[in-house]
Amino acid sequence: MAGPMVETTLGRLEGLERDGQLVFRGVPYAAPPVGPRRFATPAPAEPWAGVRAATEFGPMAPQNAGALESALGAPPGTADEAGCLVLNVFTPAADAGRRPVMVWIHGGAFVSGQGATPWYDGRKFVAQDVVVVTINYRLGALGFLHLEELGGESFSGAGLAGILDQVEALRWVRDNIAAFGGDPGNVTIFGESAGAMSVGTLLGIPAARGLFHRAALQSGAASSVAPPGEATAVSLDLLSALGLDRGQVARLRELPTQAILEAQASLAGRGRTGLLFRPTIDGRHLPVAPIDTVQAGATADVPLLVGTNLDEWNLFSFMDPNANSADEETVLRAVGRLAPGRDPQELVAVYRASRPEASPAALISAITTDSVFRIPAIRLAEAQVAAGGPAYMYLFTWPTPAFGGRLGSCHAVEIPFVFDSIDRRGAAFLTGDDPPRPLAGAMNEAWAGFAREGRPRAAGLDDWPVYDTATRPTMVLDVASRVEADPLSAERLCWESTSG
Repeated sequence: MAGPMVETTLGRLEGLERDGQLVFRGVPYAAPPVGPRRFATPAPAEPWAGVRAATEFGPMAPQNAGALESALGAPPGTADEAGCLVLNVFTPAADAGRRPVMVWIHGGAFVSGQGATPWYDGRKFVAQDVVVVTINYRLGALGFLHLEELGGESFSGAGLAGILDQVEALRWVRDNIAAFGGDPGNVTIFGESAGAMSVGTLLGIPAARGLFHRAALQSGAASSVAPPGEATAVSLDLLSALGLDRGQVARLRELPTQAILEAQASLAGRGRTGLLFRPTIDGRHLPVAPIDTVQAGATADVPLLVGTNLDEWNLFSFMDPNANSADEETVLRAVGRLAPGRDPQELVAVYRASRPEASPAALISAITTDSVFRIPAIRLAEAQVAAGGPAYMYLFTWPTPAFGGRLGSCHAVEIPFVFDSIDRRGAAFLTGDDPPRPLAGAMNEAWAGFAREGRPRAAGLDDWPVYDTATRPTMVLDVASRVEADPLSAERLCWESTSG
């Protein structure tokens, strides 16, 4: 028996019916990014003849294996550079319903992840009459290696290739989503971690203007971009790891994918740390830092939903075998790196005042959480408000009991609550065995409400106010959610005189 059929601009698709909902998997939205298209801006996918099966998830973008992704339930999948630019559509019906559309951009530090992860199943959003799209995009060096200064015009956009893939996916949504029952005039982009940083970057991409109408950012903001000089230094390191000099950039288009992945992995041994591969301010596709674009008012007509988790960094310190060996001197050195221009002892004293029993490792985690995640999120909300646009702020504080409670409200733990996918494979790794179902239902409803009308609404969360810089109202999401004015204000004020 044939599955549901949809006619797109590229050809006819046959999907799946699942519990009264329709799913179309592995739909190509861009041409294979291989050969001369490697490191190039994406081109639209080629049309096909006949009916294309859209019943299986497509390949993921090439990436080095990560233990965390496996633990979170990501399917092993196949990586394929040529076939990775695909998306998946979850919809109530392929009709003329003109429903809100939510486009999910996965996280993974810009080097890992895929749209097929079970946590990202859109069925609970679909049950609220929303169409969900999840996408793959180029990762790591293949998606974020800035090469224009070394290789010239033919490498224009290489440092933003993964973001430009996302733009191409949004063009596909604009041109095709009506056939899946969605409204191309009501598109929300949302993502977590590097996915949220991607959303923040898209706020500053001129080519993305008008392709989305609302934006939700979970544990990421609009500050995770690299200046061209810093990005070029990473590119030179990668060339060196491959045994190439700066005059041999063109050879990067000929090398096996695996050679590039191995060179990418070796950079940590060269002293490179942090988000090595992230969007580059190239002056053309991304003219200025996205936060400056928001501050200037270019996105004032795009409502923002922005927030973080209370203990983001606990996930990373939990996986760091050296974290518990930290002492007071380690704390001061960490603060010196994270908050240049601020007296480390003064800042540590503020954090210790509200955490008198915290170990040095716990202090580092709390300070890093704010430096990397919470303060950039607040800066984005401040910029949006200053420009006259609406922003809604949240702080997720439910502490997971997983691993004996050592993770707290760590990075990524809110994702299965947003999707209300707490029963899906891999979710229990972070949520434990009995997460609060009402919280998952309320958050899923609130995100759907934001997509529908530009403000987060749900039973029990109806009083979620617009953010302002006078009272800083923030929805604290927990078993008993509530609005708080300027939560953790003493810590926030520590960063007012720093580059954070």
